[in-house]
Amino acid sequence: MHDGILLIVSAPSGAGKTSLVQALLERDPGLGRSVSATTRAPRPGERDGVHYHFLSVDTFRAELAAGGFLEHAEVFGNLYGTRAADVRRDCTPGRGLILEIDWQGARQVRACFPASVGVFILPPSAPELERRLRTRGTDSDAVIARRLAQAREDCAHWEEYDYVVVNDRFETAVADLAAVVGAERLRSRRQLGLPACLDGDLLAI
Repeated sequence: MHDGILLIVSAPSGAGKTSLVQALLERDPGLGRSVSATTRAPRPGERDGVHYHFLSVDTFRAELAAGGFLEHAEVFGNLYGTRAADVRRDCTPGRGLILEIDWQGARQVRACFPASVGVFILPPSAPELERRLRTRGTDSDAVIARRLAQAREDCAHWEEYDYVVVNDRFETAVADLAAVVGAERLRSRRQLGLPACLDGDLLAI
């Protein structure tokens, strides 16, 4: 059994992070997804407690003042955060927990959990990112322009992460994410018990 893996996944808006994480969760029963809290309104099809914990601004700020958030950030006028109690409860030995947060939140989490693993998702190109944002059909031209400007800032921080996955072909990107998880599970520092063959005589060689 391996020690619990705290996997941070970040990406600019429109890079496909949420879809990739969902596909990875469907493939790997040993992984869970942390549900973030936010003050933004639910989008069509989103459910409270499943996609996000949808909070009022007053409730969010009260929890923040009480030290309830491991990380938090303001994005496009909305507050987002990860509850510390949720991470401590769900990141257990033998399991993995995925945090979908931005680079600012990733810095805060790494300060508390240095052993966490960071993965940055990149789009294949700027024109493709713009095409994906427009295909959503949910944002105005002004909002898309703002998201593209934010994407440039977000992508400037890719080198702060342990791994980078380019989401060009979706299935390939999911396989790359799965490979990251597999590699991390095999790290020697995560092993809670060595195989029986590694007895005293063998280790003494």
